[in-house]
Amino acid sequence: MKIIADLHIHSRYARACSKALTVENIDACCEKKGVNVVATGDFTHPEWFRELKEGLEEREKGLYVYKKNSNPKTRFLCSAEIACIYSKGGRVRRLHIIVLAPSLEVVAEINEQLGRIGNLSADGRPILGLDAKRLAEIVWKIDANCFVIPAHAWTPWFAIFGSKSGFDSLQECYEEHADNIHAIETGLSSDPPMNWRVSSLDRITLVSNSDAHSLPNIGREANVFDIRREKLSYSEIVDIISTGDNSRFVSTIEFFPEEGMYHWDGHRDCGVSFAPEETKKIGTICPKCKRPLTIGVDYRVNELADRPFGYAPKGRIPFVKLVELDKIIAEAMNIKSRASKKVRAQYDAILQNNETELDVLMSVPEGQLRTLCDERIADGILRVRRGEVFVSPGFDGQYGKIQIFSDEEKEKKQRALFS
Repeated sequence: MKIIADLHIHSRYARACSKALTVENIDACCEKKGVNVVATGDFTHPEWFRELKEGLEEREKGLYVYKKNSNPKTRFLCSAEIACIYSKGGRVRRLHIIVLAPSLEVVAEINEQLGRIGNLSADGRPILGLDAKRLAEIVWKIDANCFVIPAHAWTPWFAIFGSKSGFDSLQECYEEHADNIHAIETGLSSDPPMNWRVSSLDRITLVSNSDAHSLPNIGREANVFDIRREKLSYSEIVDIISTGDNSRFVSTIEFFPEEGMYHWDGHRDCGVSFAPEETKKIGTICPKCKRPLTIGVDYRVNELADRPFGYAPKGRIPFVKLVELDKIIAEAMNIKSRASKKVRAQYDAILQNNETELDVLMSVPEGQLRTLCDERIADGILRVRRGEVFVSPGFDGQYGKIQIFSDEEKEKKQRALFS
């Protein structure tokens, strides 16, 4: 049975996150998206934890459903992201860490322990003055089945390999516990081939999650597992990830990494960005304001890579790159906002025959696709499947711009509308 899992999202209690991120709305959104297992997100926040306890009930071991849904298709898995800020090796380190927990009962114990260290009420993603190694020790002592994943591992400011405050290896960060870290989250600004260039990550499973701050972004990155119905559980999912078993870990679903907010180097305020080879020529100082550039993911991967671009290890987990359906619809209809009512109406119409968004994007055959969608929308989906997109890379906290139809095609379409 194919299971699509997004193991890192947020709730409405996290800063800069949509107030629409409620248990009920997440459940309904995942059903439309085709996400079968979703993170609870933010389980450390007292109010959100209370809502999780009230709104969820365990269905399979370690997996929960929304109580008020009489025919639930979405499973919730206990997950939180924790910001660790501390000094180590003479530098300030800022890391975001995903913690997966096997039950709400274990979560209660984690929250009790972490609540003694910092204020869990301030943010759904709490900031703790805690060594990432020590965080792992705390959750593993509470329950050895807890699972620790460094989040968006390459982003500059808050990541284990980030250019601003990260480390050069898992060993440097986790020391004697490094062998107990079995996975990293690649993040929106990197993809598996970029990570394959770093041989020290060969034993590490690469996972992809949305880190969604709003409902439409759920499932924009995810993991595809093959799990027998009777084995569906928290422990099975964790085992698949920890072993990297590619007979059960079918693939990851990826952003085009250039679209990520930190793919290239640059300064958003100055409006300048550079590919790594350009930065190496001009240096890491902004040519406009003379301050240090924010060094992006592509550059940082190049710093740690010991293999050439294009290297592909044996036994690797496959991946597919997608663009969200509402973005494709918006571009096909020449509408600027993916949140437009016209875009939403088209989105709902395409999914009205019980198709899910991810099925439409990945697997619905072309002939059927053309019966579900306007011809131009279908063409956009097929182009994305073939990787025929143009991307202006993101930098310094600014998303890249992805384009499916050329400017010439858009102008031709516009002229046709008014002819």
